[in-house]
Amino acid sequence: MMAILLSALTMTLIVGVRYLVTSGAFAWATQRVRPGLYKGLSPQIRMEIFWSIASAGIYGVPAGIVAWGWQERGWTLIYTGWTEYPLWYLPVSLFLYLFLHDTWFYWTHRWMHRPAVFRVAHAVHHASRPPTAWAAMSFHPIEALTGAVVIPALVFFIPIHIAMLGTVLAIMTVMGVTNHMGWEMFPRALVHSRLGHWLITASHHQRHHENYRCNYGLYFRFWDHLCGTDRGLSQP
Repeated sequence: MMAILLSALTMTLIVGVRYLVTSGAFAWATQRVRPGLYKGLSPQIRMEIFWSIASAGIYGVPAGIVAWGWQERGWTLIYTGWTEYPLWYLPVSLFLYLFLHDTWFYWTHRWMHRPAVFRVAHAVHHASRPPTAWAAMSFHPIEALTGAVVIPALVFFIPIHIAMLGTVLAIMTVMGVTNHMGWEMFPRALVHSRLGHWLITASHHQRHHENYRCNYGLYFRFWDHLCGTDRGLSQP
């Protein structure tokens, strides 16, 4: 039991530091690229950091249990060698994790926009008006829990190399921050390209924070296009 607790505490620390470093770096970049964009938002940013640190604890517990189960019991399908599966499976597993995570996020996100659920769980995140680079993990505990379980659950069902799992977590972290920082870091040639038509960047997610009833995806616009909830891009 002590080993599980230590693993959970370690992962909580890792998630918290990862948030502070990544959000801090992009907040600093915002000050350099868009000086004054966050002017007057200090009280809001303090609340974003508070809720994000609380969320780090919720994300850290299942991650810690999974890490312990993988290292001590071999419960998961995480692998470390290069011969267990063919090399072509590496990008396939990466895409599978991102697509399934995006699917889970899209439908739970839409659910959290139902008025009763929104007031209880999702209003904390939308209290960021406008969102900043610090808002990536600014969640009510209920919302944090829905986000914390999906990747730990997938490692019990879909094999993934540890390097690809790290890539999934890096993409999740960076996109979570950059999609909220209030300005578009990617070139217009990408954002407005055929590829950009299927990817979510700040221009797409900013419109969700403006409109509330559209653009629910996390990585891809697939479900938004399929379900008619895509409303195009904002101009952050």
